[in-house]
Amino acid sequence: MPKPINTNLKSSVTEKVGDITTQIIHFVGGEKRTFNNIVSTSIRQGQFTKFQQEDGTWIMVNDKNVLCIEVFKK
Repeated sequence: MPKPINTNLKSSVTEKVGDITTQIIHFVGGEKRTFNNIVSTSIRQGQFTKFQQEDGTWIMVNDKNVLCIEVFKK
């Protein structure tokens, strides 16, 4: 039986991109939102993905409305 693919966004963003990132979230319907200064270690996944910006602001995104996320190193 094949091993499950690791879909832990929290660890992959920190490991692959960096501790502080910019994320562009593409939503169903064509909307895009850019979030800067995201603390990668703060990302928590669930029905709502939650993450924190360096200034302490928390952002929650409903996963069912997301098509993709672009992640860039700060």
